[in-house]
Amino acid sequence: MYYVYIIKAINFPGKFYVGYTLNLQNRLEAHNHGQSIYTAEHKPWEPVLHLAFNNKSKALEFEKYLKSHSGRAFMQKRLT
Repeated sequence: MYYVYIIKAINFPGKFYVGYTLNLQNRLEAHNHGQSIYTAEHKPWEPVLHLAFNNKSKALEFEKYLKSHSGRAFMQKRLT
């Protein structure tokens, strides 16, 4: 399965990160151990949402949407 996930920073309200992975547990641990330059300074993180896809291209397409202006607006409206 291919996963698109949203995590939020516990100590920074309104700070979200969108990503793609094949292993959710390992990826969350990597974020919380500072192994990603994009999320290291806002750790710890907690999962908000994940979606599973059978198709890699569909997963990457959805991740791209969530990282777009309209995708960010959707997240701010629905997840805060």
